[in-house]
Amino acid sequence: MTRFPRARARAVALALALGSGGGIAFYLLDLPLPWMLGAMTACTVAALSGARLMVPFGLRSVMIAVLGIMLGSAFTPALWGQVPQWSGSLTALFAAMAATTVLVMTYLRRVAGLGMVTAYFSAAPGGLNEMVMTGGAMGGDERAIAMIHALRVLLIVFAVPLGFRLITGVHGASMTSAMGSLLALPLRDAAMLAACGVIGALVGRLLRFPAAGLTGPMAASAALHLAGVTASHPPAELVILAQVITGAGLGARFSGLRWGDVAGIAKVALGSTAIMVVISAGGALGLSLLTGQPFPLLLLAFVPGGIAEMCLIALSLGQDVAFVSTHHVLRVVMVIVAAPLVFRVMARVMQCRAG
Repeated sequence: MTRFPRARARAVALALALGSGGGIAFYLLDLPLPWMLGAMTACTVAALSGARLMVPFGLRSVMIAVLGIMLGSAFTPALWGQVPQWSGSLTALFAAMAATTVLVMTYLRRVAGLGMVTAYFSAAPGGLNEMVMTGGAMGGDERAIAMIHALRVLLIVFAVPLGFRLITGVHGASMTSAMGSLLALPLRDAAMLAACGVIGALVGRLLRFPAAGLTGPMAASAALHLAGVTASHPPAELVILAQVITGAGLGARFSGLRWGDVAGIAKVALGSTAIMVVISAGGALGLSLLTGQPFPLLLLAFVPGGIAEMCLIALSLGQDVAFVSTHHVLRVVMVIVAAPLVFRVMARVMQCRAG
């Protein structure tokens, strides 16, 4: 008991140190989204190499709320006239996610040999925690579902910004250059943004928002910015810290595992993620050709990574964060609501055929 707090403190300190070092290294190398990707890479490699890492839930929740506030600040009053135009892209997104679930489930069943429940909830591109809990409650392999979803997010978050730069040659925008310093943030605006984080997170949990720690503060911040009450953003120093801790938290998920533990499931996750990316890219390209909307923007809105991570990528690449965040939030909501219902229908149909 006396050693456990010390071991926990060492694991936290090591995760933050590695995350900071990785972020600095990626920043010096001029890589995209350096603070989050650098922290994620350093901590993932260290965790799989045997290091004991931990990012406390409370600390990560605070930083996720900061990111939510920042993402909500992208919802300006000028956005009101654009929202009705998103119905077509949302419809295309839902169709793409349905096709993704069917194809990935088929791949996981036939190629990876997973059971029906495990394959279905590993294929449904919803929130990691929600899919693990629901799939486990229905008899699926929670460990396999969790690892496939965690690797999906890891692969997409790492590949998309790097691929965007390699294909387009565009370095994107500095997400911290326009946010200002902590010392320059007016006290009144700082208090309002802090209230968005606290009240938004509480209300989000009460209303059972998906990823409530992120979407609650984001909704509260968006409401204030849409109403024109404030135009302030979280300061650059806090946003960088939030990215480092978020990236370190993604890498620390693999603490306790070794390279051999994830080698087999990584091949499966790579295949399923490739299917998701191809379908998302195809849907985004088709919609872009039909409507004239920018393909990069649609791709970021369609590719099923984590909500916070994909929105950060959109911000770093100079894309419309409000558009991307809305699509990802509604994607997760749709999957969380529909996935259990659709699975029950599928199970009954299969039982009837077997009978």
